[in-house]
Amino acid sequence: MNEQEAKQRIIELTKQLNKYDYYYYVLDNPLIADAQYDALRRELIALEKQYPQFVQPDSPNRRVGPPQAGSNAFPPVPYEIPMLSISDAWSDAEIRAFDQRVKTQLGVTEVVYMGEPKYDGLSCNLRYENGLLTRGSTRGDGRTGEDVTPNVRTIHAIPLRLRGDAPALVEVRGEVIMPKEAFKQLNKEQAAAGLPLFANPRNAGAGSLRQLDPAVTARRGLLFFGWGIGLHQGWDPQTQDELLKQLEAWGFRVDPHRRLCANIDDALAYHREMTKIREQLPFDIDGIVIKVNNLAWQAKLGHTSHAPRWAIAYKFPAREATTKVKDIIVQVGRTGAVTPVAVLEPVNIGGAVVERATLHTADLVRQKDIRIGDTVTVKRAGDVIPEVVAPITALRTGQERIFHMPTTCPVCGTPLEKDGAYWICPNAACPAQLVGRIVHLASRRAFDIHGLGEKSVQQMIDHDLLHDPADVFRLQADNLAQLPGWGPKRAQNLAAEIEQHKTISLARFLNALSIRGVGFRAAELLAEHFGTLAALQAADAATITAVPGIGPNVARNVVHFFAEPHNQALIRKMLAAGVTIRPAVPGTG
Repeated sequence: MNEQEAKQRIIELTKQLNKYDYYYYVLDNPLIADAQYDALRRELIALEKQYPQFVQPDSPNRRVGPPQAGSNAFPPVPYEIPMLSISDAWSDAEIRAFDQRVKTQLGVTEVVYMGEPKYDGLSCNLRYENGLLTRGSTRGDGRTGEDVTPNVRTIHAIPLRLRGDAPALVEVRGEVIMPKEAFKQLNKEQAAAGLPLFANPRNAGAGSLRQLDPAVTARRGLLFFGWGIGLHQGWDPQTQDELLKQLEAWGFRVDPHRRLCANIDDALAYHREMTKIREQLPFDIDGIVIKVNNLAWQAKLGHTSHAPRWAIAYKFPAREATTKVKDIIVQVGRTGAVTPVAVLEPVNIGGAVVERATLHTADLVRQKDIRIGDTVTVKRAGDVIPEVVAPITALRTGQERIFHMPTTCPVCGTPLEKDGAYWICPNAACPAQLVGRIVHLASRRAFDIHGLGEKSVQQMIDHDLLHDPADVFRLQADNLAQLPGWGPKRAQNLAAEIEQHKTISLARFLNALSIRGVGFRAAELLAEHFGTLAALQAADAATITAVPGIGPNVARNVVHFFAEPHNQALIRKMLAAGVTIRPAVPGTG
């Protein structure tokens, strides 16, 4: 075989094997026996080894690359078109209200919807340039993901090259999931190796996609289902139905259970049917997604800061279980909110062991009449957040005790203040708040300082190195090195990390302050609108409320925060310690 013949054979084998992969992994319809496939694969491996200059970019042998190394194994990937969350609904009434909002905003009397299963997996963005996969990334926070290209390439249900005609650029969005059988097999292997078991397929799938060694990801049996697009050039679909059919034509799995719904009644019927077959599916879903089918209408409806206005997730009834309330304690959050929490006898709900559940507010505990010692129904709202639904009063013995909200903070003793439905510890120097505030200040969407976890922060507080969040920027390597379990190298690394991250954007700085109700997106909106910290500090509640996406409660909290002398002193101290805030550029936060 001469070089030209070898090149042609490599091209031919690459096309053949990718076709067989598509039929096997996407269509579940193998065209040839495993032994024949393996023989062709071995032939391609031998030819590629002898003629590496002819290896094709979509060669099936390039799916598994070498292990990744270093702390930056998953570099950030900013999204020009954000991957927003979808608002949840739990009742027919909420879905009908969504339908009415859509029709009112569009000025129409009827809307066609696309109903799709809502996967319990990990959202991903796959970038294709001229049909070739160039990058795969996780959803991340919706605006910045993590580059997991080597791992994405190992998933056989993801085409390395799009089938048929492809546009110059398209970002295909969808869900990486672990089928139930693959999950069972993985846990068998974990048990045999004496390793901890995974709680559910979603956690196992997410962990599998973020392995430093792509070979580990390759063994986990992951699938990918396409459900949307991001940035695209050279292709302009008109409907969600057309979009999904094109994804199928390009070689992606698109769920066969999707349904075009003539109106909202059809969508509700679809939800009822999917609820019935949920457990029979080979993978987990936790609801359906209802999307306006017309893409021009989607664009007209737009989105809020958190979610599109043209889609809603109708969740399935949450998985529930019964257990006993051993105690009711109160927990002080980093913003000062004092929340009652039920301490439960451990119970497994949907693959996760639940030992604590939120009771939200003291008023809600009283309204639901939840008592210490009660047998209660607990659900994982959205299959995630544990919540006490109600007591089972028929099982009461008379030994149950009524919960009384404390009048003072259980940590610092400061009298609590009522703020709407919540009780607040107004002492910003409260130790319970201090740990949470500092850990949050160091988090990824704030100052992004590695090495300031809850245990290390508590240790520094105990050794009088931290008295408020501003003290973080005054930490010295010499003092840190004296902490038990530390040493010069660890101390120097943290001191250098802090120094390196003293310059920060206005949005991240506002998020770092732990102002009640101001998460990262609200911080972005405020930063983009006001531009500088001084401008925001000078604004009144009415001016702040006028910012699109900011409500009156958040505006009131912002004004109250900046009016507090302790907070003013804290900001001055941070700036004096070398913190530099970059003014916001309009459109970026």
